[in-house]
Amino acid sequence: MTAPEEQPLLPMDRGAESATATLRRGLRMMPEFRRGLPLTLLLALVATAGRVVVPIAVQQTLDRGLGAPGGPDIGLVRELVAICAVVVLVTAVAVYRMNVRLFRTTETALAGLRVRAFRHVHDLSVLHQQGQRRGSLVSRVTSDVDQLSVFMQWGGVLGLVSLGQLVVATVVMAVYSWQLTLLVLVCFIPLAFAVKFFARRLATVYGVVRERIGEVLAAVGESVVGAPTVRAYGIRARTAARLDRAIDRHYRASVDAQKTTAAVYVSGEFVAAVANAAVVVVGVWLGIGGQISAGTLVAFLFLVTLFVAPVQTASEVLNEAQNAVAGFRRVLDVLDTEPDVQDPAVADPEHARELPPGPLDVRFDHVGFGYAPGARKALDDVDLTIAPRTRVAIVGETGSGKTTFAKLVTRLMDPTEGRVLVGGVPLTEVAFASLRERVVMVPQDGFLFDASIADNVRYGRPGLTDDEITAAFDGLGLGDWLGGLSDGVRTPVGQRGESLSAGERQLVAVARAYVADPDLLVLDEATSAVDPATEMRLTRALDALTDGRTTLTIAHRLSTAERADEVLVVDAGRVVQRGTHAELVDAPGPYAGLHASWRRSSGRQPEPVV
Repeated sequence: MTAPEEQPLLPMDRGAESATATLRRGLRMMPEFRRGLPLTLLLALVATAGRVVVPIAVQQTLDRGLGAPGGPDIGLVRELVAICAVVVLVTAVAVYRMNVRLFRTTETALAGLRVRAFRHVHDLSVLHQQGQRRGSLVSRVTSDVDQLSVFMQWGGVLGLVSLGQLVVATVVMAVYSWQLTLLVLVCFIPLAFAVKFFARRLATVYGVVRERIGEVLAAVGESVVGAPTVRAYGIRARTAARLDRAIDRHYRASVDAQKTTAAVYVSGEFVAAVANAAVVVVGVWLGIGGQISAGTLVAFLFLVTLFVAPVQTASEVLNEAQNAVAGFRRVLDVLDTEPDVQDPAVADPEHARELPPGPLDVRFDHVGFGYAPGARKALDDVDLTIAPRTRVAIVGETGSGKTTFAKLVTRLMDPTEGRVLVGGVPLTEVAFASLRERVVMVPQDGFLFDASIADNVRYGRPGLTDDEITAAFDGLGLGDWLGGLSDGVRTPVGQRGESLSAGERQLVAVARAYVADPDLLVLDEATSAVDPATEMRLTRALDALTDGRTTLTIAHRLSTAERADEVLVVDAGRVVQRGTHAELVDAPGPYAGLHASWRRSSGRQPEPVV
């Protein structure tokens, strides 16, 4: 059971984009962060400026306080100590406020980014989502954004303070001794080139790490959701081996990344040691020559420590930065993916249209659709009209194109050829709000959310009371089933509705569609996987649901076709027969064969056709 490789969302190579370019693009998408940044930078400047006061005070104490010509100046020493105490207190307050602002600003910005990414995933077509592993999409919205949060709150604080500390320390060092300052900078020139090389390497290895995390989440998610199948087929060992492979690939990618990180850290430590040693040797030599005082040399060594510290922590910041940028690229890949099914109300508000009031007809105008370029078409030159308030059953062999009908009518996908019109309006011009209000699809699996029955039904019409929902079940003839539940409409359904049987989930899904009160209903055969008793309940409920509505039903059981006003027979993407059940069942063609096969498999006796 080999997992398919994740398909890229975009044809462009994000790995080739620089970290700076990625961050610039990301900041444009996070206006909340940009608005809070100036004051945060000001506080960071205050915090870093306060750190050089101590070295300056040490120099003044040694040269002017303790080394005064007439003996130690205790008053000056007291003043310097008091000034240092005040500055340290102000610095502490600035650091606290900077952290609080940075945490609040980043969480606000990242919450907005997470929401935009989540909503954009839902804007992508079904075809787009099917091309991505679910675990990867989830990781882009969760762990990749979390990694960015960690960097912006930890690495961001450290980076701001370190950068300010580096600049201020360099300026003060240059004031004290330009010779020693030049010496320190020369020592760090080779490290600057090394860091540039390591940054490219880290961008690559951490891009792999983020991909491996998505693979692990996908493997874990599928193993948990598919646990019943794993147990039923006794494939725990194979499933565990697949998960082990994903974890091992993540482990090896992480180790490779940490090796590069360690190389950066060791390089920084080595250069820092060389710089300190050089300053001591040259500083003593300058002191002997009378070019600098003892206090200046001691203060300079303090300043070198302030200069070196950001460089020594650069490996950690660079490590987190590249990890975050790799995750950021994956999030931006999602946001940059243009939905191939766009809401006209967003893409072109001036020309977005509403569906006309009243019953709706459906028109397929020479429609063709292919799931992949060059592949066999799922639908090929379908040209037909379905009258308003007609109940149509769509039948055919597996893979004939039945479900594609449903996806095109509900605009989960757009045709690659021709047009689909509802109520005389091309679906590409209908605002999603109008389409989702007037056209409702009940899928075969009857997906439910982890909430009560009432809450799931309210997805069809928010604001309904429990009594109104109970009345809806009564209207569908399901009052007896609902009354048999311990808590009625307040009964929790569990995650994915797993506290209910497959048939019971369908009953709730039908009620959800019923309260939505659509004019066009698309059903992916609700009775295909239920027991006979539940099938009877569902059949009655569906009769009530479809009464007076234009209905397209993907019919797996041909009992649905028998009750339909009209039957469409699809074969290899084409509509090869059309008529009532009575007209088609004895006529030469695929339908008679399908019906006879279904009748034999279900044990039904032939019924006279009138």
